[in-house]
Parts: sequence; structure tokens; C-alpha cells
Amino acid sequence: MGTESPVNFTYMGRTFDDLTNGHSSGAFSDCNSDRSGEFPTAASQGRRLLIACASDNSDDLIRQLVMDLQSCSIEEQKQAAMEIRLLAKNKPENRLKIAKAGAVRPLISLISCSDPQLQEYGVTAILNLSLCDENKEQIAASGAIKPLVRALMSGTPTAKENAACALLRLSQMEENKIAIGRCGAIPLLVNLLENGGFRGKKDASTALYSLCSVKENKIRAVKAGIMRPLVELMADFGSNMVDKSAFVLSVLVSLSEARTALVEEGGIPVLVELVEDGTQRQKEIAAVILLQVCEDSVLYRTMVAREGAIPPLIALTQSGTNRAKQKAEKLIELLRLPRSGNCAATTSDVSV
Repeated sequence: MGTESPVNFTYMGRTFDDLTNGHSSGAFSDCNSDRSGEFPTAASQGRRLLIACASDNSDDLIRQLVMDLQSCSIEEQKQAAMEIRLLAKNKPENRLKIAKAGAVRPLISLISCSDPQLQEYGVTAILNLSLCDENKEQIAASGAIKPLVRALMSGTPTAKENAACALLRLSQMEENKIAIGRCGAIPLLVNLLENGGFRGKKDASTALYSLCSVKENKIRAVKAGIMRPLVELMADFGSNMVDKSAFVLSVLVSLSEARTALVEEGGIPVLVELVEDGTQRQKEIAAVILLQVCEDSVLYRTMVAREGAIPPLIALTQSGTNRAKQKAEKLIELLRLPRSGNCAATTSDVSV
């Protein structure tokens, strides 16, 4: 790589010039629309929806569907929520129309419904409406956060995944991050990260990255046991979650509690392995994390050095990006500092 120029990292409209505070746009992908399967419809209903999707004016249909959301019939509510979800998915310009027609509050009511399928349709429709930035404030102000968190706890697998993605969209407004954390979303997202399928893990990691820019959410994530799944996913090169997990970890390690948990879960050997065998991006973010871990702890420096970190770090200074070289050189300098004194002097490094 030699003289490769520094890379800025962009995510969710933010550009970062240091991996300590950001990540590559390739590590995460924002939600584009719901990715659940199509729902069966009667032929006449399918034709009506197809015509509306192709038409420049679907206002009449949207108004009728909003009325149907408030029907006494669960089947009519399901059909209306399904069609709204498809209208919002297939024609982005419909998202604002649907919200302005009054669909948001009835859809939020469906998320609290005891019928699992109806709840799933409501969550998915809200997700698709949230893809319009102009709708996010209305969705949050209408009380969507608590029902979405409940769906994240007790919904179908698809409802949980789409609720995580909808919460991610709402978390892009800074004022919603604390509210989402205080409603109990963080432990549920950690659980989805640990136990969900690949899509669930991906959506959970992206939401956690966004939410954990707030200190109190970082603390919640660490208390919820996030380090174990992060370390396990970083260690599994076949998981397709190495980058995502590392970048979530990078926003957490500013906390002493997070560094302690990382060490206790065996994170140091995993990070050293990333520096040695990972992709260029993985090497760089692993070096950044190890530097943060080692900066204020003689004990952790000793542990990192004993894992054999110096040779791969030296290699990184020769082949990495300019930023990776700088981080690796600084970390090597720290690791080579005299480690005189006993480890008892650093016991505070491992206390929470």
C-alpha cells in the first residue's frame, strides 16, 4: 500500500477523519426499505394496488386505506396495513403522502396489537414511512418508540428486525437517542445481536452503533453484556459481521467499563489476530481499539504485548494506510515503554 492517502469515513451523513470516532461507509448499510416477503392479496386488490403504484395520484386510495386501518375488522386492518406498506416501499413519494393522510397514529396502534401478523404489518409500514426524513419527527412525536421497543421484545422475527431498523431511523435524530435507550431498547438490541439471524444481527449492530454515540446508552450496552457477542462475531471471520462488530466496539471503548468487559471476554487476542490476519480496514480499526485500551493501562499493555502484537503492528506500519501507520506506530511506542512496577499498581485499570 505504501503511500496510500488517508481515508475519510462517512456514515449516516457524518464524515469522520479518525476511526476512533467513526467507521467506513462500507461497514454498515442504512435501511433502504423493508426486506420482508410480499403478502398474498386477492386479484382485485392486487390490481387496485398496482394501478395506484403506477398512477401519479394515489391520494384517494391512501385516504381509504387510512380509514380501513381503523376498521373493527382485523382482516381489513391487515389488508390496509399491507397495502400501505407496499405503497410506501415501492413509491418513495408516497411516504410523505401517507403520513400526511393521517396513517401514522393508526399504524402505531397496530404495533401494540396482540395479533402477531397485524403487529408485524404495522411495524413494517412504520419502517417504510420512516425512510422519508420528513416523517421521522412525526413518527417519534406520535409515540412510536415504546411500541417499537415492545415489538423488538415480543414480535415475530421479522417484526423484531424491522423494529430494530425503524428505531435506527428514528435514532438518526439526536433527541430520540436518549428516549430510545430509556425505553429499554438497548438490552433487546444486544439480544438480537447475539441470537438473531444474520439480518437481525446486522440491523441490531447498526442501531447500536447509532444509539451508542450517547454515553448513557454505551453504559446500558455494556451492562447488557454486549462485549460477549461483539468479541464472538469479531472472532468469526465467516460471520460477515467482523467489521460491524469492530466498529460498534470502537464507539464503546472510551468507557473504562467497556475496556474491562472487553478484556474479560477475551477480546485482546481477537483484536491482535485482526491486526495480523484481517483486511486492511479490520487491521486499522483493531489497532485503533487496542490503542485506546492500552493508553492508560500498564496491565493491558502487558497483555497486548504478550499476545504477540508488536510484529503485526510493525508490518502495519509498512503496509497500512497513513492513519493505520500512525495508530500502529503510537501503539508500538506504548508497548515498548518500560513496564516497571508491579501490576498491583494498575488494579484500578480492571475495576468497573
